[in-house]
Amino acid sequence: MPKPTVMPLPPTQAKAVESAPRREALRHVIESQQFTVPLLMELFERSRGMEHVVARGGTLDYQNRIMTALFYAPSTRTRLSFEAAMHRLGGRVLSTENAGAFSSEIEGEQVEDSIRIISGYSDVIVIRHTEEDGARRAAEVSLVPVINAGDGNGGQHPTQALLDLYTIYRQRPLDGLSVAIIGELDRGRTARSLAYLLAKFDRVKMFFVSPPQLQMKPDILEYLDEHGVRYELESDIDRVIGEVDVVYQTRIRPERVRDMDGLRRYAIDSKVVQRMKPDALILHPLPRTVELDKSVDADPRAMYFRQAMNGLYVRMALLTMLLDKEPAAGSAWW
Repeated sequence: MPKPTVMPLPPTQAKAVESAPRREALRHVIESQQFTVPLLMELFERSRGMEHVVARGGTLDYQNRIMTALFYAPSTRTRLSFEAAMHRLGGRVLSTENAGAFSSEIEGEQVEDSIRIISGYSDVIVIRHTEEDGARRAAEVSLVPVINAGDGNGGQHPTQALLDLYTIYRQRPLDGLSVAIIGELDRGRTARSLAYLLAKFDRVKMFFVSPPQLQMKPDILEYLDEHGVRYELESDIDRVIGEVDVVYQTRIRPERVRDMDGLRRYAIDSKVVQRMKPDALILHPLPRTVELDKSVDADPRAMYFRQAMNGLYVRMALLTMLLDKEPAAGSAWW
């Protein structure tokens, strides 16, 4: 099968990849903080290659590999995109969206014991756990790589943040970005994970826009302070919507605000979009409710459906980085 043509990286980002020391193979994907800028650039380079792999119908390069998708909490987009990613790579999938109903769980078996057994059946495990340290605990005992597909309320969702960042990267340079992260931020796994990734780039400024009772937790703010990253806490979307490069809208559950009028204050609709920069980007991790009106879908700045598709490419790239015995050396592997 002919090798796909891959567009070159921008000069500054290509330089970062070329000058980076040879890395050790990626072992697990547990949190956003573990990714360096050179590692992100390698991931994004592979992800662009995966766009071509999917366009030609996939590959059989990983046909002898098995991925287990072990979900203790419901998921649609994350689980299906991981399964599609493994199938596109030619691999096979063992999957459940109801791991909490396993006989082992009913009998009170610890996640560590389950992972010790399941990792003997698989080459990689994708896990969504109800506890914030569930993925980390799994990785500590697993015989194979573990990917965190979301842990607990207020934990992390690193692969979502990686595809979010890749969506931005495909449109503009990451250095110097101003980003409004809007919604239910105290328990927002995607918002928390994205904040960690954005903090790795120069001259980034984040605006955390939320009802005061749902604002970003101190652990993220302390991390940003320690790394000299600029941010502001804001409760009024109108104060920032016209000056940011990226609007990252997340869900606010109605039961967590006092009234619907309060909820609408943080919603994006056609009137709000009119006040945005002409080249701003609108992202949302989905699913959405009332915080993102369908009238926005036709706006060329709306990236959320493309964002969801990018999840396939990024997760394919991550799987190859975990499954390859040797890390990439200079040139693209595909």
